[in-house]
Amino acid sequence: MKRDELGDLAAFLMVAEERSFTRAAAQLGTSQSSLSHTVRRLEERMGVRLLTRTTRNVSPTEAGEQLVETLRPAFNDIRGRIDALSAMRQKPAGTIRITSSRHAAETILMPVAKRLMAEYPDISIEISIEQRLIDLVAERYDAGVRLGERVEKDMVAVKIGPELRMVVAGSPDYFKRHPKPVTPHDLTHHTCINLRLPTLGGLYAWEFEKDGRPLNVRVDGQFICNDVPMIIDAAISGLGLTCLPDDHLGPLVQEGKLTAVLEDWSTPFPGYHLYYPSRRLASPAFALLVDALRYR
Repeated sequence: MKRDELGDLAAFLMVAEERSFTRAAAQLGTSQSSLSHTVRRLEERMGVRLLTRTTRNVSPTEAGEQLVETLRPAFNDIRGRIDALSAMRQKPAGTIRITSSRHAAETILMPVAKRLMAEYPDISIEISIEQRLIDLVAERYDAGVRLGERVEKDMVAVKIGPELRMVVAGSPDYFKRHPKPVTPHDLTHHTCINLRLPTLGGLYAWEFEKDGRPLNVRVDGQFICNDVPMIIDAAISGLGLTCLPDDHLGPLVQEGKLTAVLEDWSTPFPGYHLYYPSRRLASPAFALLVDALRYR
């Protein structure tokens, strides 16, 4: 494609979007007559009428609409990339929207966000607490925070926390009334607290592994909940055993409020990751956040 042909296409798109040669000419910094000549030249070259002109209105023909649908995303992408390059020369500013689970937001995201916003007053950060996995592009989020194993393969994933382990634990009072399980199979004789998953609504099957052999166990009990803090409170109260990541339960085990069991059946898995679309062009503000969150 010749250079002037690309310019003609850009001129046509501006007229089609503005529905006016006068407004389009003002946007492009050219004269109305010159712009009209440019569009006419494009129509002659393509051999099809692209615009319907009246004394009061300009609108795309059917062929013109098809061309607009082809050009608009391409030119929007070009504009976005140019804007991103321009932004690299400017100071970090703008709003970053992130979706995250509550625990990750409280323990990892917020400490970094507070520090970043204090250091860069022109940066704003919006955090939306969600348990479900959402479409970042469709819901206009810049990034999300989730466990590494839940991040889709077409996303860029940046590790922002250490590996985690699942911990089975109960209160000292519970173990006064029940013997400690030795293997996951013993859980069928225990009262367990079930976690209702936020995505599909099913119950979480407790996951174990030993000597490379995975084992999933469906547990039973009186209490089911989809809120982790409430499950932890129920476990501390002696309502049953719980199975959650060690970043939730580890401090409580150290404090003696809970007792961990089946530790030899627990293997590491990927911890929290910041993820975002691979096609995303990083603004200076977003690049700062990624670097500040990166786990080292």
